[in-house]
Amino acid sequence: MSGIAHTRNISIIAHIDAGKTTTTEGILFYSGLTHRYGNIDEGTTVMDFLPEERARGITIRAAAATVPWNEHLLHLIDTPGHIDFTAEVERSLRVIDGAVVIFSGVEGVEAQSEKVWHQADRYGVSKVAFVNKLDRIGASFPRVVEEIDKTFGNCGLPLQEPVGIEGEFHAILDLVSREQIRFEGQDNEIVVREPIPEALAERAAACREALVERLADHSDEIAQCYLEGTEVPADLLRREIRRLTIARTIVPILLGSGKRRIGIQPLIDAVIDFLPSPEDVGAISGHEPKTGDTVTVRPDPKAPFSGLIFKVTASASADLLYLRTYSGTLSPSSSLVNSRTGERVRPKQILRVYAKNTELVDSVGPGDIVGLIGARDCGTGDTLHDPRLRISFERIAFPDAVISMAVEPKFSKDKDRLDDVLGLLCREDPTLSVTRDEDTGQRLLAGMGELHLEINLKRVAQEFNVEARTGEPRVAYRETLRAATAEHVTFHRVLGETELYVEADVAFQPLPRGGDIFRVLSKVRNTPQVPKVFALAAEQALNDGLRTGGNHGYPLIYLEAELRALKTLPDKSTEGAVVGAVLQAIDQAISRVGTTVLEPIMRLEVLAPEDTVGEISTYLQPRRAVIHAMTRVGELKRISCEVPLAEMFGFGKALPRLTGGRGTFTMEPCGYQALPPAVAQQMFGES
Repeated sequence: MSGIAHTRNISIIAHIDAGKTTTTEGILFYSGLTHRYGNIDEGTTVMDFLPEERARGITIRAAAATVPWNEHLLHLIDTPGHIDFTAEVERSLRVIDGAVVIFSGVEGVEAQSEKVWHQADRYGVSKVAFVNKLDRIGASFPRVVEEIDKTFGNCGLPLQEPVGIEGEFHAILDLVSREQIRFEGQDNEIVVREPIPEALAERAAACREALVERLADHSDEIAQCYLEGTEVPADLLRREIRRLTIARTIVPILLGSGKRRIGIQPLIDAVIDFLPSPEDVGAISGHEPKTGDTVTVRPDPKAPFSGLIFKVTASASADLLYLRTYSGTLSPSSSLVNSRTGERVRPKQILRVYAKNTELVDSVGPGDIVGLIGARDCGTGDTLHDPRLRISFERIAFPDAVISMAVEPKFSKDKDRLDDVLGLLCREDPTLSVTRDEDTGQRLLAGMGELHLEINLKRVAQEFNVEARTGEPRVAYRETLRAATAEHVTFHRVLGETELYVEADVAFQPLPRGGDIFRVLSKVRNTPQVPKVFALAAEQALNDGLRTGGNHGYPLIYLEAELRALKTLPDKSTEGAVVGAVLQAIDQAISRVGTTVLEPIMRLEVLAPEDTVGEISTYLQPRRAVIHAMTRVGELKRISCEVPLAEMFGFGKALPRLTGGRGTFTMEPCGYQALPPAVAQQMFGES
């Protein structure tokens, strides 16, 4: 294995229970990295190695593995499918170049499928789709392909066709090479490629012609062959599919069954053939930390080093930092700078990561994913760079928590220990946070959902041996301004012998619900009258101030704040004075127009037998649910609705009773709405 062109940085993403971890375990097994095909039911998975992951059969934390395959190196990140752990998906997509999106052949495109797809789009990640579980009753490859095209804009390009349906599914037709693929051996480790049987020849020819027609719309070479009636070589097809996949014009679709061990090896081949290497991705942009100017780096091993920390596994002794390298070469002797703190850091060890196992390496070049030990005071989203290169890559954006819970130690002697453990968990997971209730003094642990908090609190007891008591879940409310307003403020203070003076004009405009959470605009950033350092300080103060809270202490959202003017004096203005002026403008706006309290709304999808739909609807309607659609999925019904989070506590325990244990559900945040007057009156004594 040699060179950056032979490297692939990929992530496996999917809706929960689409077969993501089983497929990943197959990749590890067939690559020779493991000697046993990990099984979720038996608790023998390599990538899901936490006790809670094995007990629940779900992925909780993104796990990384470096996988050799046919003279290539795959850096593979397996991510959670449950929406509560969306931070793990977000941080993984930030640093990979390609993704395998897995869909269940029965359920098709589901809520979390859409979310992870659009997350990948936001980061410009090329994709390959894999339709899994085609051996199950109700599975349909054509239906799922149709759903992918309908949902994501006619981008799907099937490269394979199944041989046999449901329980009879046993082989694959490769439309590119025009071969049938069978799998033999005890673990289906032997891939047999053979001519397509005569009985399937007509169907395969029609599907291949449809494939060529689709590609001819985007490729002059293929179009010429097609118009001339000449055979399109397989190598030309692969080359053009690769080009169009990297350009994110198409998404190749493959198929199989992770559980039956069908289609895994061709999927890995497709990752190599069609997804980009770091060389294909090319230059990556960041900004100069102090000036904000754009800085670009290329994946050149001889250039100054730069890399981004995207994940932390925290411990009391030494954190393990997961790093994506972008330029230069890194060794344990390298002296680096953390762009966030400006401090020098020197990693003591560089590790090749294989799930929970690691291997020391002497150095790594650009386009690699490795673990670091010994770099102090570093966290998720930090850029590490050579002192000769000043760059900060865009930090990873994480969603705000929607739920919190009071946490107290069971024994007073564990108070400091509990604080340490909660701090450690928050270092690992940026969507967790700990605050203090101003009225009660209680610790409040906030996260993305009941399951998110439940699992982390179990870790407190099981991994760190700290017993804790918890309160009832609380909703994380937000506020927004009731009307637009423009504020002019004068910040004038005399501190001892120092006089501080800044004037600021800031306009505030409510944004439509469901769009941007908030926007910060500036008309002064590039004006010669305002020093750049003051302009940047004012923007940061607006960002921070909006998060601080409104009349009831909840962060402000659905709001645009525009810094229209900033008057500073050379001998009387400081960054602190600029921040004071901006915060004064925010307080003045809140006092002038007032705020409205908003509650988080969840997008809920329930999959259940048709004869239980009435029971579920009866349960949801008094809880202010708005049901948008009921659709058939095989023999089941999918109920799609929106419902306030405050009404959904305990739904996970109620659903088995309503459906006789046959129903499943997913919930994800989808925005905020104003509290109904009756609820606002009850909570705050206002309408």
